[in-house]
Amino acid sequence: MMLRSVKAIVALIASMLISACDSNDSTSNVEDISTVEWTLVTSWPKGFPGLGEAPEHFAEKVNILSRGRLQIKVYGAGELVPSFDVFNAVSKGTAQMGHSAAYYWQKKIPASPFFASIPFGMTAQEMNAWLHYGGGLELWQELYAPFGVVPLAGGNTGAQMGGWFNKEITTLDDLSGLKMRLPGFGADVLKRAGGIPVSLPGGELFTALETGAIDATEWVGPYNDLAFGLHNAAKYYYYPGWHEPGTNLEFLINKDALQALPVDLREVIKVAARAVSQDMLDEYTFKNVQALDILLNEHDVSLKVFPDDVLLRLKQLTNELLVEKSDSDPTLKKVYDSYYRFLIDVQQYGRFTENADVNID
Repeated sequence: MMLRSVKAIVALIASMLISACDSNDSTSNVEDISTVEWTLVTSWPKGFPGLGEAPEHFAEKVNILSRGRLQIKVYGAGELVPSFDVFNAVSKGTAQMGHSAAYYWQKKIPASPFFASIPFGMTAQEMNAWLHYGGGLELWQELYAPFGVVPLAGGNTGAQMGGWFNKEITTLDDLSGLKMRLPGFGADVLKRAGGIPVSLPGGELFTALETGAIDATEWVGPYNDLAFGLHNAAKYYYYPGWHEPGTNLEFLINKDALQALPVDLREVIKVAARAVSQDMLDEYTFKNVQALDILLNEHDVSLKVFPDDVLLRLKQLTNELLVEKSDSDPTLKKVYDSYYRFLIDVQQYGRFTENADVNID
């Protein structure tokens, strides 16, 4: 009798413990599956090939990886904020995230263009290596920290084209007085060469070029240029893209919103961003090839190369510009030193590897 009573008591206690555990698990699961809703604003037209699709892909991956616990709604340029107000929107918490390019914030953060693209600077792969293994990401996050914004790499277009022109460029004098849409340090270099840089969002380029409001524009490369129909607004298509040899895009995250997430969802954002970043470069590499073929063979675009002496002078002007900027700004110098130390090393390595067979027929 006594043994049966003991067994009954033990069974009752076990049952109570199991029920308590089930109750705790249930409560935990309810907390885990609660949905967080974020807004992501971009500098690109909604659904625009490559640039506009990348944040959409990011939102989809985050939804899947988080099992629906973090849902992100993406807004294109102008739907909630203008193209060039994305950084401010994320900084103020108007939106939890943004997708844009760092050189758009040059007036606010003078060193920011290093995290997009520098004239005659790093290629896409070199940029990725510097960011993720060479200390670049840490410098980038340090740069944005005073604004309450956390940046992550958000894709790369690869080497861009030199742009669309309504006249041929045969000497440096042809740049004098030329009104050209150009961002970042490339705009500063153009100004030193006698040109007139103009800041315009992508959605306004065709009309500005077609009406003569600008004489030339760069956008991205064949994939995006074809989508905008820029070949219908200008006659000559120039290369190389000296101003942007590997353009890195960015995901911007409001720091407070990020810290409010559980640790696993923060990791989901990092993993999804890294995946989308690589995917964008892969896509551009593939689709630029196809688009250039269409431009040349179906639209009879006149493909031109900048003269060597023009490129040499632009490179000299770039070096002068960056030395002057770094001498007058300690924060910019810190980024400049890290960037160029890695660039010199990786270019030297490239002579024996990726670029060793470039001139072999």
